[in-house]
Amino acid sequence: MTKILIVEDDRATTGLLKTIFELEGFKAIVCADPERVVEVVRRDRPDLVLMDSHLVGTESLSILQQLKHDEELRDIRILMTSGLDRSRECEEAGAEGFILKPFRPAKLIAEVRTVLEPQSP
Repeated sequence: MTKILIVEDDRATTGLLKTIFELEGFKAIVCADPERVVEVVRRDRPDLVLMDSHLVGTESLSILQQLKHDEELRDIRILMTSGLDRSRECEEAGAEGFILKPFRPAKLIAEVRTVLEPQSP
C-alpha cells in the first residue's frame, strides 16, 4: 500500500486530507510537528510527503532541502502545497511538485498520482 505522509499544522485540513487519501486506498500518516518530519520520514519511509510550505514556527523549504540532501531519503517524492504560489521556490528546492490551495480532492489525487509515477530515464 502506498504511504503518504501529511505534514500540515491545521487540524481540519489534516483530517480532511487523511480521509481523502484513505478513501483512495492510500495509507495516510500525519506529522503536525515540523521538527519531527525527518525523524518520521526516516522511521515510516513514506512513498510521498505532502507538506505545507507555511508551517508555523519553521521554514518548510529547509525541511525539504534537508530531506533531499539526505542520501537515504532523497528519493522520497515531495509534493508541496500553499495558499500562495510558491511553485518555483519549492521546485528549485527539490520538490517533485506543487499544488496551490484551495484544491479539489480530485485535483490533489491526480497530482499525487502524477508525482508518484516512475520517472523515465
